[in-house]
Amino acid sequence: MAALRRKFGEDYHQVVNPARGGVFSAPVKKKRQRFVEKNGRCNVQHGNLGGETSRYLSDLFTTLVDLKWRWNLLIFILTYTVAWLVMAFMWWLIAYVRGDMERARDSSYTPCVANVYNFPSAFLFFIETEATIGYGYRYITEKCPEGIILFLFQSLLGSIVDAFLIGCMFIKMSQPKKRAETLMFSQDAVISQRDGKLCLMFRVGNLRNSHMVSAQISELGNMNPENILVVGVLAKMKA
Repeated sequence: MAALRRKFGEDYHQVVNPARGGVFSAPVKKKRQRFVEKNGRCNVQHGNLGGETSRYLSDLFTTLVDLKWRWNLLIFILTYTVAWLVMAFMWWLIAYVRGDMERARDSSYTPCVANVYNFPSAFLFFIETEATIGYGYRYITEKCPEGIILFLFQSLLGSIVDAFLIGCMFIKMSQPKKRAETLMFSQDAVISQRDGKLCLMFRVGNLRNSHMVSAQISELGNMNPENILVVGVLAKMKA
């Protein structure tokens, strides 16, 4: 038992053989956790670092880019929906404070925004203005300085939100995270001496016609990347 423990460590268990009526110990291979999966995914999670939330919020743009698609789409929809409702409420509030709703049908009265007499009409006016549709039915009059100021604020806020969210979605779509799915590696790898050094040698195949530029191999454990050698490519000749 001591000899088996020295040879196999703790990677063995006892097996009963009824035919021979004895008990013997057989080595068992333990399933070990991998730092990098065979498909190239990193199996490392950060935890218990302290101050994670504040650090993520300090670089909000990169945090949104790194989020999963479902959370990106949810934030995208909620941001626009909430911003539209808030701005429509502000236009309705101006009309309500000025009393434009009670005198909306009076042709002799000049309101802040023409033909805005309830919240749906204020919401439609905001959408027409923000999307630069301009049907011509609802428009700001010159006798409303607070409406002009709100219009300038709306234009600036809309430009900032569009630049932030659309830029985030564009960068996320342009990231080649799935590029490794079309790379194939040889089933077996060998370690052999080459130019006086021991090198890990394997073959790589690219399924796409587009070439990979500035591809790098990161350090594997204690192995120097200089000792990792791609000895060939997996290729298919065209007929």
